[in-house]
Amino acid sequence: MDDRDIIGLYNRRDEAALVETQEKYGRYLHHIAYNILGSDEDAEEVVQDAMLAAWNSIPPNEPVSLPSYLGRLARNCALDAYDKRTAEKRGGGAVPAVLDELYECVPSGDADAADELALRDIISRFLRGLSSSDRRVFVLRYFYMYSVSEVADECGCGQSKIKMTLSRTRLRLRKYLEREGISI
Repeated sequence: MDDRDIIGLYNRRDEAALVETQEKYGRYLHHIAYNILGSDEDAEEVVQDAMLAAWNSIPPNEPVSLPSYLGRLARNCALDAYDKRTAEKRGGGAVPAVLDELYECVPSGDADAADELALRDIISRFLRGLSSSDRRVFVLRYFYMYSVSEVADECGCGQSKIKMTLSRTRLRLRKYLEREGISI
């Protein structure tokens, strides 16, 4: 079933939308959640939460790209689960490492909603200005939370190239944000 048909099922409030979503995108959503949480059980729960979020948000939302929309929902649900899980015990893991990499070029989270929207817009413009390969590396690492080795595998190159690309892209992002008047 194609994505337009699945969205149509959501719009008609047909529960077959959930079955089709699970069948077509379940593994993809699980992969995103697993990269953040590191647990199959937690990832499965997040997939269910993301599908519920899709059910509750389509309609009124009409996603242009269903996999991107679902991926964002899964990522947000996984990050929420991660925050809850680590609220009392702060530990290591992939998520802190990925976020630490970004802290050097993105301002801290004490901004209001308007500032956050402006920052998102600026970062989106920055990403659109990157080459497709650099953008893919950046998104895989910082949005989907892939490990460096997973990004390298996805992109068909070595880990050292990925690390260098990420380092240079973070530096470019920092300079871009500073030119846009965002203080780090």
